[in-house]
Amino acid sequence: MIRAALFSAVLVLCAGAQAARPPVPAFRHVVVIVFENKGPAAVLGNRRAPAFNAFARKGAVLSGYRGVTRPSLPNYLALVSGSTQGITTDCTRCVVDGPSLADTLTAKGLTWKTYAEGLPRPGWTGAHAGRYAKKHVPFLYFRNVLARPAWLRNVVPLSRLAPRRLPDFALVIPDLCHDMHDCPVRVGDVWLRRFLPPLLEVPETAVFVTFDESYGPGNRVPALALGPLVRAGSRFAPALTHYGLLRTIEDGLGLPRLGRSARAGPATGIWKQGTPSRP
Repeated sequence: MIRAALFSAVLVLCAGAQAARPPVPAFRHVVVIVFENKGPAAVLGNRRAPAFNAFARKGAVLSGYRGVTRPSLPNYLALVSGSTQGITTDCTRCVVDGPSLADTLTAKGLTWKTYAEGLPRPGWTGAHAGRYAKKHVPFLYFRNVLARPAWLRNVVPLSRLAPRRLPDFALVIPDLCHDMHDCPVRVGDVWLRRFLPPLLEVPETAVFVTFDESYGPGNRVPALALGPLVRAGSRFAPALTHYGLLRTIEDGLGLPRLGRSARAGPATGIWKQGTPSRP
């Protein structure tokens, strides 16, 4: 009887520990790479995207991922703030007042940067420059960022990214050709094959590759979770949007939840066993 009671107690304690374990591990770094305007079938399983599909096999496919609206800009705003901020166009002079990851990361003492390919110089707020487009760089729309020169200087050209000196949060924006907006899928795929591998070697780093939106059914887009924390060949099938990705980032970095991320579930079940969780 005593032995049976002890065994039952151990089972209860183990079950409690499992229940208390956060579904998202602690991230040391997060990298989010955003491509443009493709549905899942345009990339996943497409022989013109061999690198994208090879990365998918080494990480997790977020197969229920969808954009939250159209066009581009409100999707990017949703990803970093939990809200489209009332924006419904790709405006270039509009400014929004809500908080974003810039606020929550800084308040926690964490570092952040946007790495935008083709950006002429750090903190540049112009609308276009060659294949660079401001509408894909969401932090440049927040009044709190624009009002602080030090924060504005966190928006830098992609050439400044160094895998060994990553900030805690990095948003990577390819130019209008490499993001597949103006060029074929194979061009973006070649760019990803060259750019991504060094980031996948950085310990305790979660790398998310997604698309802003698509014009297919349900606004579905291809999305991957990659890096040393992710179980190879895993899949997260439930519905997930930019709000859910933001929630996943917040949970992994120990941040308060912004906007609609508070009501969204994170990506779970794709992380390796034994990865440390945030207290």
